[in-house]
Amino acid sequence: MANAEHSGRAAEAFAATTAATTAGTARDRLHVARLGLWLIATVLAVRQLAAVLGTPRGERLTDLETWVGADGVLHVEGSLYDSTRFTGTPFAGLVLKPLTRAAEQALGWGWTFGTLLLVVALGLVAARALPQPVGRRTALLAAPVAVSLLMLSLPVRNTLWLGQTSIVPVLLVLLGCLAVRGQRTGGVLVGVAAAFQPTVLLFVPLLWFTGRRRAAASTGVTFAVCTALAWAAMAQDSYTYWVHHMAGVGLGGAADDLANQSLHGALLRLGLSGPLEIALFLALGAVVAVLGVRRAVRYARDGQPLLAVAITGCAAVTVSPTTWQHQLLWVLLAVVGRVGRRASDRYVWPVAVVLVMTLPAKMMLPNMAALYPLRDNVVLLAALAAATAVPFLSRTSPYYASPVPARHAAPVPARFRHVPLLPFLRRVLTRPNLLLELLLIRVTYAAYSKVRLAATGGSNSAGRARAEEHGHQILDLERFLRIDIEHAVNHAVVKVGWLRNFFDFYYTSFHFVVPLTVLGLLYWRRPVDYRWARSALGFTTLLALVGFWLYPLAPPRLMPTLGIIDTVHGVQDFSKPDYGTLTALTNQYAAMPSLHFGWSLWCGLVIAIIAPRAWMKAVGLLHPLFTVSAIVATGNHWVLDAVGGALVVGAGFALTYLFQGPRARTTTALATTDPGTTAGAPAPDPGTTAGAPAPDPSGTGGRAGVSSGPPAPAKDRTPS
Repeated sequence: MANAEHSGRAAEAFAATTAATTAGTARDRLHVARLGLWLIATVLAVRQLAAVLGTPRGERLTDLETWVGADGVLHVEGSLYDSTRFTGTPFAGLVLKPLTRAAEQALGWGWTFGTLLLVVALGLVAARALPQPVGRRTALLAAPVAVSLLMLSLPVRNTLWLGQTSIVPVLLVLLGCLAVRGQRTGGVLVGVAAAFQPTVLLFVPLLWFTGRRRAAASTGVTFAVCTALAWAAMAQDSYTYWVHHMAGVGLGGAADDLANQSLHGALLRLGLSGPLEIALFLALGAVVAVLGVRRAVRYARDGQPLLAVAITGCAAVTVSPTTWQHQLLWVLLAVVGRVGRRASDRYVWPVAVVLVMTLPAKMMLPNMAALYPLRDNVVLLAALAAATAVPFLSRTSPYYASPVPARHAAPVPARFRHVPLLPFLRRVLTRPNLLLELLLIRVTYAAYSKVRLAATGGSNSAGRARAEEHGHQILDLERFLRIDIEHAVNHAVVKVGWLRNFFDFYYTSFHFVVPLTVLGLLYWRRPVDYRWARSALGFTTLLALVGFWLYPLAPPRLMPTLGIIDTVHGVQDFSKPDYGTLTALTNQYAAMPSLHFGWSLWCGLVIAIIAPRAWMKAVGLLHPLFTVSAIVATGNHWVLDAVGGALVVGAGFALTYLFQGPRARTTTALATTDPGTTAGAPAPDPGTTAGAPAPDPSGTGGRAGVSSGPPAPAKDRTPS
């Protein structure tokens, strides 16, 4: 008994020591991650500072120079609004008056540094205002993540570039609503913010209906005092702003400019004008304001004050007659809202908001005329959605803290000891969110197009000499290997009309259609294999971009002395410097490796591996065969380009195996509870309707269906 008691105490001591060591290791990792994120935020801040101050005078801080420069409107006689260059309120002009010519030399540096400090303060206040309680990881990492996102956002970058004051009202509102304790003090801060930006007055009903009536009254009184002070000091300017321009309407750029992301600007861009447009704008604005304030009040009472402030801010910028890009920071704050019951849906809203607020609208949607109304108003639509439509979860919802967890397949034994290198990338059985997938695919392809074009310095003519030199190198190597068949194949195909038309059609039509079709079928029928195949395709494309950047290569059709006939694009005029610039969005010298062949080989291999029947596998492998014939016959690629494409495809599958482990021929669901699930959380949603048979996420036709029991023996989970 003594030995048993001693061994029990020793076991307990060992368990306690192990737990303490594990907790210490996790704590150390969190601190390292926090330092890394702060380093990223610092780098982003320095980059923004260098981008602004490294630009010649006259091209940076243009709004600030308009106000306080040597000939700025704050120095000239007469009204601030004579030239409509000053768009701020009279109170803003009164505050900027002390910035005289004596401070002009140091104004750029001081203003930019001051704005950066305000951005950091804004991120810290937003991080501290997250709904309580928050986990230790969130508490440590929220501030640097918030500051980094703010530095990357288009409103902050635009504010720094123009020298605007739009950070000030947002920070004052956050301090007044979330940070200070006294209601009167908070109301004063919000009132000063409204004196800078009148639509901030929409926060008065938010404060009133959430029980902060003293703060609401202080806001109104402070706004009235600041406005009256400016009126007393600058009566003519105040009359011009408040009466003649009706609270600033018509100041600045044209109201229908794409930069004006408000309901008024959108209606003008749609072709409406006159009394009809004004009436429609007022009616829609009233609806948005009422819905936005009601939703904000509800979430404020629910214990989500930051989300309530963000919703109110989104409603305010929507109903404002003019809302320029630097005033749209409220939309980014709406990222704190949680949407979706399933864990796989939880990232859709934050990812969409971050992409909308950090990337140009052209990267979000394709360049199609039918999508112009959406593309031109994408930020406005995000603000409208946040203010009126997005179903943010209440903290009382069982899904708020514990969404329905994703189902994961059992681990698959690998042939190598350290594979997978990233074991946390577990194989998910359920389909990913379709909207998120489409959004990421679109943004990734837009980034791919930009990087591909930048590989030659932003234009095809910039890289012509180097690309042609590399073309001669490839031709010499092919001659040495006796595979220089491009000229012979090209001229042989040209002589046969139907064969030329077939290869031209195949080259131009199947490059995107087949990969998208394969991805779509995998997404619908075999979601586990979809994630595996998508990762391999992503790695393949990334490696190809490296090749385009390091080795720009002229295809045979753009080599002046070879006599290759361009059957797809027509005859090229080699006497023009930009003869290879067929479009403004394509790098004509991105030939090595050939993604035409690489993507087709990826399709063929995926079909050959996954298809259940032999004839399907054979048809799949015909696609890369026809593609390599087409790219050579049409003069668009060298034979060695196809070899390069095959290499990056092989490397893409290898990296997928290395990071995620082998693809399983059969999949079995894990029997253990997902670590992200807590006691009392809702049961996992099987994704099936009542009475309907459960789908087969593995796509094996029921031969190895998903079970809730223990994992199958290793022999039933053989790797491919």
